[in-house]
Amino acid sequence: MKKYILASLLSILFLTASCNKEADGLSQGYTVTTNDEINNFIWKGLNLYYLWQEDVPTLADNRFSNLEEIYTYFRRYATPEETFNSLLKQPGTIDRFSWIVDDYVALENSFQGINLSTGMEFGLVRYANSTTKIFGYVRYVIPGSSAATLGVTRGMYFSAVNGTQLTDSNFRGLLFSNAISFSIGLADYNSGNPIANNTTVSLDKTEIKENPIADSRVITDGSKKIGYLMFNQFASSYDQDLNAVFSTFKTEVVDDLIIDLRYNGGGSTNTAGFLGSMVTGQFSDEVYSKEVWNSKVMAALPAENFINNFPTRIKKTDRNNNVVVDEAINSLNLQRVYFIVTGSSASASELVINSLDAHIDVRVIGTTTVGKQVGSITLYDSDNLQRTGANLNTKHTYAMQPLVLEIKNKDDKNYPNGIIPGINFTGINLAENIGDLGVIGERSDPLLDRTLKYISTGSKSFSKKDDFVKTEEIFNSKLATPAGNNMYSELIKY
Repeated sequence: MKKYILASLLSILFLTASCNKEADGLSQGYTVTTNDEINNFIWKGLNLYYLWQEDVPTLADNRFSNLEEIYTYFRRYATPEETFNSLLKQPGTIDRFSWIVDDYVALENSFQGINLSTGMEFGLVRYANSTTKIFGYVRYVIPGSSAATLGVTRGMYFSAVNGTQLTDSNFRGLLFSNAISFSIGLADYNSGNPIANNTTVSLDKTEIKENPIADSRVITDGSKKIGYLMFNQFASSYDQDLNAVFSTFKTEVVDDLIIDLRYNGGGSTNTAGFLGSMVTGQFSDEVYSKEVWNSKVMAALPAENFINNFPTRIKKTDRNNNVVVDEAINSLNLQRVYFIVTGSSASASELVINSLDAHIDVRVIGTTTVGKQVGSITLYDSDNLQRTGANLNTKHTYAMQPLVLEIKNKDDKNYPNGIIPGINFTGINLAENIGDLGVIGERSDPLLDRTLKYISTGSKSFSKKDDFVKTEEIFNSKLATPAGNNMYSELIKY
């Protein structure tokens, strides 16, 4: 998978779209504020890269004739966030995933699994008998975290925070505020209407680096060896660790492979390409995915820049272009793969499934995925919009993560309404039973157990005990991190 080098592209596009803006002077006595500079950065970056740039009149190349016009126009907005949102195409409907942050260091860390967290990863769902009350269920706990130290485990439930019942109107303030600690009131499941059990756990937020490889093992099922990987984020700093897992699978000569992406909201498109080649290997240099950017970008670069082929090596360079990683990808050459997904599986997770489906037999177990077939890049306030660009503005730490590309498989297909197991993909449509989560990587986990039975028997049916009352999930802890459900392309070699 290639990385975009911006220097030549910026020189082409800035000459055609923004040639006079930086050179134009200001009226005598005009005072430029930091917010003015941030607003100009927002406009410049979106004018250049935003996927729907042509559809937003204020982003037109000829909308402003000089810097003073840009500064003056955007002073109508009180914050950079308001400026940014004003330039999106139907935010929340057409554009559901562009965002801006005021701390790009936290964003960069989050892309590599580093977040301020208690280590308790959870989902929030409504009570079965209430339209306003909600409760949390613990999906998993990050080793070494506050939650792990205090004995919080997968399958626990909590209905109150700091002594207050969770509702759909207060959960953000109670769980995702700037407070560095909070207490949870544990509860018994009670068929989806939890009852407090008078146990309280006080959790502290610390900076945690989460290994996205939550579990990997070889499961023997009858005469078959089945590789199992739970992968929770496409974080590029763990590419070599991921490759090592596949080295084990290759040494063990696994017959089948299960990749569990049920909690994976996405990440690096490069890592997604590496994973695709680890599963296969027989399609070296064939098309893995295709990208569509806005017309300005597409016209400025050769067509081959928007084609991603299956990579054969993990190769990385530092900012001085020195090679720091160069290793062959451990490929299994499989003709079939099984994925476990949920409504929390998004972007790069969907990319891998969709891209592989054009080449091998892909089977999916779970529920409808998010439907995020678009990707973003990180833009900074510097001359070339890169973190290392000249004249990086040190007066603020704002950065943008706008949608800039749509990604498809080699047959030009994607799934903006989500991948639906058993409908648009071969497999089984079966939700995770939050009343019976089991242990990750073991057969007590109903979704893993059902996938193993599917592999051994080919049967798509499931028993009455699997047909439980489904609850409505309204949020999860991963969505509150700076990275969220993001699929991003790296712009520079590193």
